Amino acid sequence: MNDSHEGTKPRRDAEEISSIVVDCGYKLHLEAGPGLLESVYEVVLAKMLVEQGLEVKRQVPVPIRLAGLTFDEGFRADLLVENQLLIELKSVENLAPVHSKQVLTYLRLLKLPLGLLINFGAATFKEGCKRIVNGPQTFVSSRLRVNQDPG
Repeated sequence: MNDSHEGTKPRRDAEEISSIVVDCGYKLHLEAGPGLLESVYEVVLAKMLVEQGLEVKRQVPVPIRLAGLTFDEGFRADLLVENQLLIELKSVENLAPVHSKQVLTYLRLLKLPLGLLINFGAATFKEGCKRIVNGPQTFVSSRLRVNQDPG
């Protein structure tokens, strides 16, 4: 009988996952810059996260439950990482308030606590990365740091 735990990876929390996503997103924004299609950023970021050992699902159906009815084809979230962190990607000059509301709606429907809204169309990654929390703030001290400039 083999009791070894080799091959099993430790479960990461949403904060650790978000930190990895921010690092990868920052690197992608530096290398690619703004101006590409959202779908390009999606496929590249997903690949970068998989290379970091994370489970990533793309274009995840977000079911809607209203008036006692369930609709499986309500929305599609861009990325779901480790079944814990939702990532919604944009490639627009400026985010609109509706974009944050969209992420919060997805979080509520999926019953997830944390999401990232990343706009690769922004001039800087810091300007384009927003953290969205569903429900009461249970993340006491975020390790998420968007400002990568040392000075």
